[in-house]
Amino acid sequence: MSTPKPWTPQEVEEYLARFKVQDVLSEAVNDAVQHKASDPVSHIADYLGKAASADPLAVESVPTAPIAGQKPGTSGLRKKTRVWMEGHYLHNFVQATFDALAQEGVKVADGTLVVSGDGRFFNKEAIQTILKIGAANGVGRFWLGKDGLLSTPAVSAVVRSREGGFVPFGAFILSASHNPGGIDEDFGIKFNCENGGPAPEKLTEAIYALTTSISEIKLCPAFPHVNLAALGVTAVGERVRVEVFDPTDDHVAVLKQCFDFAAIKRLVSRPDFSLVYDSMGGVQGPYAKAVFCTELGLPASSLLNATPLPDFGGPTSAHHGHADPNLSHAVELIAKMGLDKAGSPIKTPAPPPVFGAAADGDADRNMILGANFFVTPSDSLAVIAANASAIPFFKQGLKACARSMPTSCALDRVAAAKGMSCFEVPTGWKFFGNLMDSGSGAFADKPVYTPFLCGEESFGTGSNHVREKDGMWAVLAWLSILAAKNEAPDAPLVSVSDIVKAHWATYGRNYYARYDYEGVDKGAATKMMEAMAAQAGASGTELEGGFTLRMLDEFAYTDPVDGSVSRQQGIRLVMTDGSRIVFRLSGTGVDGATVRLYLEKYEAPDGDLAQHPFEVIKPLAKIALAFSKLTEFTGRAEPSVIT
Repeated sequence: MSTPKPWTPQEVEEYLARFKVQDVLSEAVNDAVQHKASDPVSHIADYLGKAASADPLAVESVPTAPIAGQKPGTSGLRKKTRVWMEGHYLHNFVQATFDALAQEGVKVADGTLVVSGDGRFFNKEAIQTILKIGAANGVGRFWLGKDGLLSTPAVSAVVRSREGGFVPFGAFILSASHNPGGIDEDFGIKFNCENGGPAPEKLTEAIYALTTSISEIKLCPAFPHVNLAALGVTAVGERVRVEVFDPTDDHVAVLKQCFDFAAIKRLVSRPDFSLVYDSMGGVQGPYAKAVFCTELGLPASSLLNATPLPDFGGPTSAHHGHADPNLSHAVELIAKMGLDKAGSPIKTPAPPPVFGAAADGDADRNMILGANFFVTPSDSLAVIAANASAIPFFKQGLKACARSMPTSCALDRVAAAKGMSCFEVPTGWKFFGNLMDSGSGAFADKPVYTPFLCGEESFGTGSNHVREKDGMWAVLAWLSILAAKNEAPDAPLVSVSDIVKAHWATYGRNYYARYDYEGVDKGAATKMMEAMAAQAGASGTELEGGFTLRMLDEFAYTDPVDGSVSRQQGIRLVMTDGSRIVFRLSGTGVDGATVRLYLEKYEAPDGDLAQHPFEVIKPLAKIALAFSKLTEFTGRAEPSVIT
């Protein structure tokens, strides 16, 4: 018998990579850390031994205790990554979600669950833990995006369309959206329901309540480590199947049903047209390559930061790892487009591209730019509504539209002119979901509002094609409008700024800005909001700058579809000329509280439409700060960011 030939270092490396030995070992080490093992080596050896020999679907009951502060916000639960990595923090929240689903009568047993995220640090490790808990709670199939990646809108597309649609009972999306990623930054989880949309408040409240009393985690400790890099289906025991698939397939297929890709391709092929798209190191990279390069034939040079990174590029990137598509953070893109941080034109070494856009970390937000021109999210939504006929998805006409309460009223003016229903809802995409589902399923007795368009001032836009805001959808909507305006190949190019200025000339301009005061003391911010709410009902007051107060209230929303009521959604000061001041506490931060101040002044079509918005809203900002006593309550004299 010949002596076996020793493995080369390369063969060892390939074996480790193929079978993910390093990941399994890392899992064992993490388990030792979480349990604060006194003898880590023995603990790791025992863990690996059990994993190799035990029944992969054997369920263990692991004792636990409540952990304070696990209350989901408007977009799930977000905390610092190290918090999620400590002890049973992740386990408790996931188990509480399964317990809440059981409490609500959701059929989890042998059901299908989607689990993936935006690729931020701890994404892959969290997926492996959720698989162990999910299997123990009866899940029969897991759908995972390759490498653990799925954008937030893609998750919704997967839930609603894969295998004919509406197969999964829900999805865990591992993301903190636009918040920075990394071991010292942020991580988050939110649960989406069987319609592909965020869990309603009833469910998130139930999850939170259960986190305050949880005593047991169901776990399959021997559930095998899943190789997220390998496409295909893996059987685990006789009951569970795990499928890893291309994360772009379902979303791109849905987008191709919404838009005329051939018409967009003719536009982007024009010699006088150029495009740049910034994925900001987030999950959008693979989708940008699939849409812009594979489908539309653009060169890879049209894409910026198109490789997903666990820290979104980190401190050394141009955006410092803050994958938030706005003027303050997307500095590489806005410089290329010929703008400064205030959105004012600047000179560039070469002519700016005709069209620019960006996505955030989980690809549900978007920013639209023209050469030397910034389109506010509120204007973007209104322009899409006004030009909906250019989008095949709306070929039968828009039936209704909606905006979050802080979003400018530009959309309302379009809706009024076109005779559409227009809804004002609290911040949070889940509030749009019921309006989209009205007239079907559990709400079959309600009016039908689709085809439907909606958006938020925080760079979120979407329609009823999915139940999440969709950054790529918004970009393709704009490219569709540009394609429709530029059908004649020999005519001068109609630009982004041409379209927006024509819109203002028709509907007027809602000058708009948002001041963010980040990391303020939550108690102080709450007291400030309560003090303003106590003045609700005031009207008729003459204010500095020639404004007269028409209405002061604390916004509450009664859902016209399910009848649920959401209170304390922000303070509104509405002036007789339509100008508005809005205060709201944001639910997307992880440290302290973020106070958002929204300022809006309307200018009629025959007024001065060429002013800078930051200058126009200054008188309103002065009124807002005096009324709220923000500096007195929070100690903050200047905003962290103005957008």
